[in-house]
Amino acid sequence: MDCLFCKIISGEIPSKKVYEDEQVYAFYDIAPMAPVHVLIVPKVHIASVNEVTSENSAVIAHIYEVAAKLAKELGIAENGYRVITNCGADAGQTVFHLHFHLLGGKKLRVEMC
Repeated sequence: MDCLFCKIISGEIPSKKVYEDEQVYAFYDIAPMAPVHVLIVPKVHIASVNEVTSENSAVIAHIYEVAAKLAKELGIAENGYRVITNCGADAGQTVFHLHFHLLGGKKLRVEMC
């Protein structure tokens, strides 16, 4: 498979790991858009939200659990943070392996577009 995030998860491509368990891998974004910008990625390859099914959806709930845990550990839970996923090219998805951006550490803009 020629998936960037699959290669990061397998260790073929280095990353600055923040968290890992049997279901997810989290690492710092190489082009951060906030002081804290972590990507949380399921280890199983799911291309986008469009491929979430009843068989694989439990990992999405787990990702939100990990996001809350990391927000506390990284010191952004109290003031607030954002969890974002993009679905498709028009929404800004550039790597077609489902991933969630955990952003915080400053007051984030309200405007989304």
